[in-house]
Amino acid sequence: MTEAILLVGGKGTRLRPLTVHTPKPMVPAAGVPFLAHQLGRARAAGVEHIVLATSYLAEVFEPYFGDGSSLGLRLEYVTEHEPLGTGGAIRNVASRLDSGPDDPVLIFNGDILTGLDIGALVATHASSGADVSLHLTRVDDPRAFGLVPTDDDGRVTAFLEKPQTPEEIVTDQINAGAYVFRRSVIDSIPTGRPVSVERETFPGLLESGAHLQGMVDSTYWLDLGTPQAFVRGSADLVLGVAPSPAIPGRCGDRLILPTATVAPDAKLTAGTVIGAGAVIAEGAHISGSAILSNAVIGPGAIITDSLVGAGARVGARTTLTNTVIGDGATVGPDNELRAGARVWCDTTLPPASIRFSSDE
Repeated sequence: MTEAILLVGGKGTRLRPLTVHTPKPMVPAAGVPFLAHQLGRARAAGVEHIVLATSYLAEVFEPYFGDGSSLGLRLEYVTEHEPLGTGGAIRNVASRLDSGPDDPVLIFNGDILTGLDIGALVATHASSGADVSLHLTRVDDPRAFGLVPTDDDGRVTAFLEKPQTPEEIVTDQINAGAYVFRRSVIDSIPTGRPVSVERETFPGLLESGAHLQGMVDSTYWLDLGTPQAFVRGSADLVLGVAPSPAIPGRCGDRLILPTATVAPDAKLTAGTVIGAGAVIAEGAHISGSAILSNAVIGPGAIITDSLVGAGARVGARTTLTNTVIGDGATVGPDNELRAGARVWCDTTLPPASIRFSSDE
């Protein structure tokens, strides 16, 4: 297995304002675009050729990654101009694949951070003789996901989309967003219209008697669809909890990129990353957070489990907890933002304009 398709066309609406100017896979996690971690892991597993299925802000991918030669990869880019769904996007790039009809093709989503053993998934696909093999993971509350029950041999028996009642929750196994397809299955997906692999392709294959194999791998898995999850994923990469060969430095309590300036008494903990050109003033405490390039954090600011966008400014003594500050925004001194607050790009909050506690 040397080929892969990477689905990176989503708009990332749940992540806004992070994705106003940047497609979700290009938002920095642990100092580099999240996509760099996925490409690095695929290359480490032996993948040589990756076709990126792009759509939203498609023009930003190729200038950054080029032809992939610097990563030891051959990258191609295909843009869909009308939304085609997951299955439609896969079919739309099929002409760029070199694989023969029975060859395996790895397919993965551009918003999943995982420690999946890609080699083991490919081996499972080969040994089972499956038409499609799926990475499955187990979650405590599966109601927000598609359930994938399997038999004693790991063969998929059904696809159950987002169950709501206890009777519908027949397994804790969910579709984790990485697959190995037999190439001929990709070519059988209809062209020219939206197709969902979860709601149409996979159920249709089951109904026709095709062999779909599940492999449970629960080492590390995180859907980066929300700002809080994205911040958590970045911190886990810095801490080394989530594996990646693309981290631009040593794993540890913090990661400070070159050209960043950090005051000697500033405290950076819990997987915090400081982007290139960022400035952290004296007395700032930053925990489990991502401060993107050229952002400025004022004296005595306290930032916890938050993301501060590129070029944004956070004033002195301001407190951020579970907060996202968009690119170029300014939060004046003595503000207090908590509980999932989002400040849009280029917005300005005056000093002491928002608080969750008294000003005593």
